[in-house]
Amino acid sequence: MIGGLLARMVKVGDLTVRLPGGREVRAGDGSGPPVAIRLTKAGLRRIVANPSLGLAEAYMDEDMVLDQGGIHDLLEIVGRSGARGPKGRGSWAKRTRKAVKRRLQQANDRVAARRNVAHHYDLSNDFYRRWLDEDMQYSCAYFARDDMTLEEAQVAKKRHLAAKLRLEPGHKVLDIGSGWGGLSMTLARDYGADVLGVTLSTEQLGLARERVAAAGLAGKVRFELKDYRDVEGPFDRIISVGMLEHVGAPNLRKYFETVKRQLAEDGVAVIHSIGRMTPPSVTNAFTQKYIFPGGYIPAMSEVVTAVEDAGLWITDVEILRVHYAKTAQVWRERFLADPEIPRLYDGRFRRMWEFYLAGVELGFQHGTHMIMQFQLTRRLDTLPITRDYLAGS
Repeated sequence: MIGGLLARMVKVGDLTVRLPGGREVRAGDGSGPPVAIRLTKAGLRRIVANPSLGLAEAYMDEDMVLDQGGIHDLLEIVGRSGARGPKGRGSWAKRTRKAVKRRLQQANDRVAARRNVAHHYDLSNDFYRRWLDEDMQYSCAYFARDDMTLEEAQVAKKRHLAAKLRLEPGHKVLDIGSGWGGLSMTLARDYGADVLGVTLSTEQLGLARERVAAAGLAGKVRFELKDYRDVEGPFDRIISVGMLEHVGAPNLRKYFETVKRQLAEDGVAVIHSIGRMTPPSVTNAFTQKYIFPGGYIPAMSEVVTAVEDAGLWITDVEILRVHYAKTAQVWRERFLADPEIPRLYDGRFRRMWEFYLAGVELGFQHGTHMIMQFQLTRRLDTLPITRDYLAGS
């Protein structure tokens, strides 16, 4: 049984699997650095029963031990073999099952949304500070040059988004999902905007408020613990980075209807989100269970349909490929290099996050994930009819 699974999942690379009892199974074409794993009986059962979740849990619980190479090397083999690649739409029955599962997973009412955000973002500010950039940007950076540091690429990301907003001093801006406040502070400090940031994370809120006070921006930026659906506009500009992934497929239309309601008649919104280049699917079991309960990476077709239903103009769309792979690579390397993380967090937690960060990196390097940036308006004539104003961003 394991032989058939390996044959389907591993087409390239050099993988050796040592089974309980000592028998070894080889997979791949022998190319690249060798990887060797050793499975307990529990690990073997988990992986055969549910490969994507079982692989993660076996690694987390040490029912799968890497004797040669690391978890990134193993997932690299799986990714290069195409196991994370596009699979097509599938049958009507399969699509229907996925649609039902999406609705059950992603109801995300106000209570569920708060609980799901706390699961991930309220771990501790110190945890994230150890491996993010100095501004604590927890979203895809923009590598305008290959030799950029993560800090430079995150500055470039904020500059790129600000250019798409066409900001003017005094603009009233709503930042949906404001995180630790870095983007809101940049828009206020560098572009003269008056910014309201909303988050459902108490940890993020506390630190964001501290940062604003320390920077002397209290008169220009404020943060609230509030669901985006409860914010009253209008706003000249709306920015949302890395929050759409928490909305859930059943709520996409409501999200964009809310953006339209909050946006001034001549306003501009920019929505930055992870997306998939495949048709609508479901959140993988590992991410749903351990990392982002209630989260969902939407297909571009789902976002476009929701925007159309809300009655907004899509004035620009940009797809960023590979940028997030480069971002997550730095995060993973910093996470593994931090000398204090092994002291502060137990081994299972560290292995879970190592698996997650490696999966993010390889999902963007070899899989179907991408970054979508949508620029939206209520009116046809709000923005110039050419994109020259983005030059140099």
